[in-house]
Amino acid sequence: MKKLTVLILLMSLMSTACNKSDGSDDAGTFYDASIYGEYTVDDPVPTEALNFETNVTLVNFTDAQRDKMNKAIEIVKLVVATDEFKNRILNYTYDGKKQFVDNGGYTNGQIYQLILNAAETLQPSKNNVMDAEVQLYYEATNVVGYTYPNTKRIWVNTKYFNSYTPAGVAHNLFHEWLHKIGFTHAVNYSSSRDSSVPYAIGRIVGDIGRNFL
Repeated sequence: MKKLTVLILLMSLMSTACNKSDGSDDAGTFYDASIYGEYTVDDPVPTEALNFETNVTLVNFTDAQRDKMNKAIEIVKLVVATDEFKNRILNYTYDGKKQFVDNGGYTNGQIYQLILNAAETLQPSKNNVMDAEVQLYYEATNVVGYTYPNTKRIWVNTKYFNSYTPAGVAHNLFHEWLHKIGFTHAVNYSSSRDSSVPYAIGRIVGDIGRNFL
């Protein structure tokens, strides 16, 4: 009986370990590098990046503005599918270390996976889809766009939107969407803020996006 009890306990522990390693954790939980390991620049672009999708509702757009935003959204998908996007995130450095500012305690590789998970704070299933609502407005300020933690909506200022290329729009859209998956930055400008997750990765999207104009 004692041997049977030990055997049952061992089988139970093995079953638990398999369940943890098969990737079927609860929707919305963050990528755990201690289980899955880190991406490296030698790894191929993962399937989640190649299949990255968007679900963006547009509010208060003219036909011409809608066309520009749709081009920007397409650029986002093309950029995420590139090896350059993966490697620039993995290799990003601040203060001599591979890290972003305001990284939430996540490594560069974990941040990359969180982007691919696309689990927004308000819609936390890991569905590999950038979910958002975007509304245009006009204001004579230096604010390009903004959002709030309690809404899926992103507001974009036409003062800038109308003159931006689709790659520039993709830059701003991705910056704001990174807030939706939980990343923040300082309110006031500083040189370190440029290395925060929204600012730095938004800039990466815009840079690579110019290749798709």
